[in-house]
Amino acid sequence: MTNLTTISRTARALSISGMIALSGFLLNGCDSGTPSASSTEETAPERIKIVATTGMIADMARSIGGDLVEVTTLVGVGVDPHLYKPTRDDVARLLSADLVLYNGLHLEGQMEDVLERAGADRPTVAVTAELPKALLIEPGDGEEHEDPHVWLSPEYWGLCGVSVRQALSDLAPEHNLVFNTNFQDWFDTAEELRAYGAAAIGSIPSDSRLLITSHDAFGYFGRAFDLEVMAIQGISTESEAGLADLEEMVALVVERRIPTVFIESSVPRRSIEALIEGAAARGQEVTIGGELYSDSMGPAGSDTGTWRGMIIHDITTITTALGGTLPESAPTPPGTDAMEETDE
Repeated sequence: MTNLTTISRTARALSISGMIALSGFLLNGCDSGTPSASSTEETAPERIKIVATTGMIADMARSIGGDLVEVTTLVGVGVDPHLYKPTRDDVARLLSADLVLYNGLHLEGQMEDVLERAGADRPTVAVTAELPKALLIEPGDGEEHEDPHVWLSPEYWGLCGVSVRQALSDLAPEHNLVFNTNFQDWFDTAEELRAYGAAAIGSIPSDSRLLITSHDAFGYFGRAFDLEVMAIQGISTESEAGLADLEEMVALVVERRIPTVFIESSVPRRSIEALIEGAAARGQEVTIGGELYSDSMGPAGSDTGTWRGMIIHDITTITTALGGTLPESAPTPPGTDAMEETDE
């Protein structure tokens, strides 16, 4: 397991380790007498009711909160959070929660009004809020906001756990030791995933290190693993890709003789299929290298039903399809397998 000061070169340059230290989570600063979640007291503590907008955030909350939290997810499996509009039941869940966690960076563009309402009476935390702005991918042509897909960088998503740990400690300071210990496990797992991905993606031949997907969700993934990333649509799926965008991508695929592209579990595949057809009409055969998880994890209980499993799947799929070699073993999950799920 790595120490919390073991962060990538980019993070060191931006003094992220200092940010973490100042957040107050270091274990040697905690009260050693604080009861743990596995306390043998006859009466179990009442669990903190958390509503998370996405599965990735819900998984983080369960990992850090342990048995002390009960987590509900709003955006279901395979559903695009860019387009999701909250239902009446969602609003009721938000307004009955002890804590609301959302991504921020305008990922939940259709939910901003209800999140603002929920924030009037309870802690409502954007998990990306404490990331230094210098780490965020700036808006590209036609984009209005920074790229919100930070969970696809293991390093950055590990750092986002600081906000969750702090929110939980503010609500239940008597359980600081539990939250701090679980956060350490979470952060270590994120660092192991970063190292695993660097080894796997790094083995892809240099002339094959190009990832083409439906929409531009993999910018942070590409930055983390030195992989060129291109997409037909922008960072949001709210607007369809235009014909000019598609024709431009077809021309690039043909010019560079790219043999492999990827679909996404939460995005319709029609734009990728149109790309393949367009390339075929110009004599370039293109195949689908696999389905990636970008804006949604897999079903609960499946290999991709956790953030860790989702990232390992994407690394494995991309590495294999683009001619790389996988490391012998993947990072092991923290001890949270038995956590209860209440996803709707």
